[in-house]
Amino acid sequence: MDTTICPWCQTEIVWDEEIGPEEHCPYCNNELKGYRTLSIGIDEIQDEDSDYDEDEYEDQDQSDLWEHGESGHLDAIRRVETFTKAGGDLLAYESGIEKVLDGQEEVPECPHCREYMLFAGSQPLPDSFVPAVPAGLTKPLVQKAAKLDMYICSACFHVSHFLTEDERMHLIRTVTEEE
Repeated sequence: MDTTICPWCQTEIVWDEEIGPEEHCPYCNNELKGYRTLSIGIDEIQDEDSDYDEDEYEDQDQSDLWEHGESGHLDAIRRVETFTKAGGDLLAYESGIEKVLDGQEEVPECPHCREYMLFAGSQPLPDSFVPAVPAGLTKPLVQKAAKLDMYICSACFHVSHFLTEDERMHLIRTVTEEE
């Protein structure tokens, strides 16, 4: 029996070999053939002629596998793994994240790993910030005393800043004003 994961609704679709694979997802009715479709053979057994040697990879130091770029993101993954190895409960961590996200009005995605970001607070722009007045406008896009909302990714711990709702409305009004 083969299993297919619908790329649109992420639902597992099990189909019988006698009937054949589904062409459309029975849950979301999107087409399964073509782009982004992933078929997984659960009952497949690895060929004996395969180049993969399990013993070779068991002996290899696991840290060697991490040493291939994107160290910032990987360091964050290691921190979460270290948390779980030190007795931390990953399920409780994920549950806590869900509680926080449920209470947020906005839930942006992390630009690095696409996980949801947690609202950490607001902060004013530094005193050294000098707002610019773009050509064609009479006021700056952002006020000198503007505030930024800070979000932290729960997976890779990337920090992002966004204008607060009031500052966004100010920017929209400034850009749409006619002279």
